[in-house]
Amino acid sequence: MSSTTQFLEIPRADGSTGRIAYDDQGTGPLALLAPGMGDVRATFRFLTPLLLAAGYRVVTTDYRGMGESDTGWAEYSSEATGRDLAALLQHLDAGPALLYGNSYSAASAVHVAADHPELLRGVVLAGAFVRDAPANLTGRIATFLISRPLLTRPVWFAWWPNMFPKRPADYAEYLAAVKANLKEPGRTKAYAQMCGGTHSPAEAKLPAAKGSGVPVLVLMGTADKDFPDAVAEANWVGEQLGAPVELLDGGGHHPQVDAPEQVRDLILGFDPQSPAAAK
Repeated sequence: MSSTTQFLEIPRADGSTGRIAYDDQGTGPLALLAPGMGDVRATFRFLTPLLLAAGYRVVTTDYRGMGESDTGWAEYSSEATGRDLAALLQHLDAGPALLYGNSYSAASAVHVAADHPELLRGVVLAGAFVRDAPANLTGRIATFLISRPLLTRPVWFAWWPNMFPKRPADYAEYLAAVKANLKEPGRTKAYAQMCGGTHSPAEAKLPAAKGSGVPVLVLMGTADKDFPDAVAEANWVGEQLGAPVELLDGGGHHPQVDAPEQVRDLILGFDPQSPAAAK
């Protein structure tokens, strides 16, 4: 499989077609990795080679509006991204997949588990937003500001450093790449719409996701500042889904960046069809 960008075409309600970007590498059990809010699929640049070396087929994707995926959609939401992820899994037609959803796309993974459990053999929720988290006055003001396109980029990148208590060696270069992506035509407007959205549809589907029989693993960095109490939020998600919770000591909102080796090991131990289990 090549790492060259591929595109899945999805019909839009207006009769046009939108493209979802992904890359596809390796052979073995399929793992589909989806990035967090305001990020691109290169967030998996450390985890992907580890999973490939472990024997997985790894597909990473950009959700609509970000990375190399198209803008111009009528809807930007974690629910819509869930539909796109399901469409991509159907297109890949590689049997039940392991789906890794980070932050925003964790809510999308809940939708897939609830609506299309036949596509999944397991779900990993990392730094998971699966509901509209309680926010203080400062948080509500920030949410209001970031959903205004003129303020979206300044507010977002003022917050960005807080997500990385353990900064990778390429932190500056990666941040510059994400900034450049959001400056491309249409992307800031799309991201502002995402920021003004809600995860309440995903929260409503938590019982269905739990009842689907799809195993779930919850990962949370103990220093994840996106939540008032990251450990409490992880435990709440775990309780709602009947899922085990793994806490990454000192980790932030992107476990695949902070602790890729630890995340790989947790995936191998969790996934019943992992290459390690096969051996």
